[in-house]
Amino acid sequence: MSISEMDLRPAVRPDPPRPPRRTMRGLRDRRDELTSRIALGNRTAVERQHRLGKRTARERLELLLDEGTFVEVDMYRKGSTGASTDGVVAGSGTVDGRRVFVYAQDFTISGGSLGAAHAAKIHKVMDMAVATGSPIVALNDSGGARIQEGVMALDGYGGIFRRQVEASGIVPQISVVLGPCAGGAAYSPALADFTFMVRDTAQMYLTGPDVVRAVSGERVTHDELGGADVHGGRSGVASFVHDDEETCLADVRYLLSLLPGNNLEPPPPCECGPGDDLRPALADIVPVEPNQPYDMRAVIAELVDDEEFLEVHEDWAGNVVCALARINGDVVGIVGNQPLVLAGVLDTSASQKAARFVRFCDAFNIPLVTLVDVPGFLPGTEQEHGGAIRHGAKLLYAYCEASVPRIQVILRKAYGGAYIVMDSRSIGCDLSLAWPTNEIAVMGAEAAVNVVHRKELAAATDPTELRAILTARYADELMHPYYAAERGLVDDVIDPAETRSAVSRGLAMLRDKRRRTPARKHGNVPL
Repeated sequence: MSISEMDLRPAVRPDPPRPPRRTMRGLRDRRDELTSRIALGNRTAVERQHRLGKRTARERLELLLDEGTFVEVDMYRKGSTGASTDGVVAGSGTVDGRRVFVYAQDFTISGGSLGAAHAAKIHKVMDMAVATGSPIVALNDSGGARIQEGVMALDGYGGIFRRQVEASGIVPQISVVLGPCAGGAAYSPALADFTFMVRDTAQMYLTGPDVVRAVSGERVTHDELGGADVHGGRSGVASFVHDDEETCLADVRYLLSLLPGNNLEPPPPCECGPGDDLRPALADIVPVEPNQPYDMRAVIAELVDDEEFLEVHEDWAGNVVCALARINGDVVGIVGNQPLVLAGVLDTSASQKAARFVRFCDAFNIPLVTLVDVPGFLPGTEQEHGGAIRHGAKLLYAYCEASVPRIQVILRKAYGGAYIVMDSRSIGCDLSLAWPTNEIAVMGAEAAVNVVHRKELAAATDPTELRAILTARYADELMHPYYAAERGLVDDVIDPAETRSAVSRGLAMLRDKRRRTPARKHGNVPL
């Protein structure tokens, strides 16, 4: 072999030294150590959270979700805090085996404040929820926008709000306030379908006590300004109020068991054994005398499975009851006047409360049962000046727009415009039932006589006796139990004891109801 041929041969080089070999076990240990450190968090901050009577984000998710089902996303993501997760734990799990997406703000990291990375994680799980047709649950515990990030924090909130609006009516949205929720952050619970709050630890307001004091001189505590009882009983922002996190998150699970995953699914049915549909106690619960009060909740308990229902806004606008329940295993939404509060009249708050509930039920394929015992709208300058017409129109609009099966049951009074608004046949209810005690009229008999026979009464030698005669005659001719049925405005006059079976048969008859809606971008609700 010549030298030139030898020069053409490739050089043989020794292998480079290899780094020490790491076993798969070693890599797994390192990752598990990092994950464990992130999950445990800062011990001092966690202890402070517990002293405040609050759980950590991960402890809350353990209460909410089925054991071992949580799949976290972006655990290692960092933002301006420099801490992994950037103050929010996000991902997905199951509740009673059904998929939900969740995020839980972590107050132990920079007070749970929201920055760009924090918001991006929330955006991600919201997008996943809509893409998979799954409910989303937000556990709020945050000091608000991260001031250090300026407009980027505000942009992050805007992205959340836009996604909530886009998801509205597509997937159920539940907001749970377990700590502070201040400033622009408060709009997120307000945009949700249902908002839960826990007494003593949860507060929600646009401007805090210090700002209120600086601007108006008013001294107010965090709870007095935006505590759970304020929003549960006065503002109506909170749908449910609880004493502790355990019962709160247990009720979130219960609510989810009543809701479909999205607007294309029916509510989940429940297997239930045959029950006795005859409920004779109803005749004892409701007095025959139209002015005697009773508790509409007792009526609802007799109508639904196992006397169990979930009342929404229990402490706000108590003159109307809104509840989710099951009848023969199927979910229904119930709206009923409450004679125990303001005689069951409709007012501005009751109209808003019922309208929002009706619209939610319609969006998610939940049939509506309306229990009517209403003397009218609450009169007075405060109501008129406060927009009684506009707010009443919200409820009217909601019922007129609803395409789900709708059943009306008139127990006693149904007077004036309130009769129309409470899902009368004239605005599209599918089935109208009435008890033999029903009184459907423009107004009560005596009030009607005072208007119609004003001159005769003024000229009468004994107006009291004449009024009694005319009142009895008016009631007999125009307000007897079969007057509306004879004119096709009531489908059947039923024995109160048979109300549950009549409603059940009606729901079965209407199960496959379809209604084509007109082509339009959207209607203009009288907000």
